[in-house]
Amino acid sequence: MGTSRAWGRRAVRRFPAALCLAAAAVTGLTACEPADGLDSLNTAAVAVTTDRTATRALEHEGIDVSWLSCTAGLGKDDAKPSASASAQRVAEVHCDGRTKDRQKITLDGQVTHAVNGRCVRGDMTAKAGGRAVFRATLLGDCAAPATTAPPAGGTGPGNGPTATVTVTVTAYPGK
Repeated sequence: MGTSRAWGRRAVRRFPAALCLAAAAVTGLTACEPADGLDSLNTAAVAVTTDRTATRALEHEGIDVSWLSCTAGLGKDDAKPSASASAQRVAEVHCDGRTKDRQKITLDGQVTHAVNGRCVRGDMTAKAGGRAVFRATLLGDCAAPATTAPPAGGTGPGNGPTATVTVTVTAYPGK
């Protein structure tokens, strides 16, 4: 029985280390994706930036956004290397969400350029409650200064969902 207790305590101590290694692996995989450059798009950055800028644009149009979640992937034509160095890469973006009164929100389109957290360029159409809200070629402000930390309190740029890490520790009473 002493052996199983010792093993259990080591496992409890190793859990935070394993959690940190898993988080580092996910971060590393995301970091390996091409960054926004002359002819590349980072699909994770496109999704997050579209989410933020589309939410602000929808709210500007009078839509009370409860939540919005976006995904992005490289277009089918971008999967194959291009013979032309000037070919522009395109990310397909799709967002789903709900208004505060539970109406469906969608945004679909293509993104050709993204500035992390500030703007996306392309061709995007947003609908809420079954009606078209806007069609845009630019969402956000590409000239806005980069932010390194979200502002304290309130809503605005930089205040969005954050990663949550949950650590579970098993306690053995009386030991």
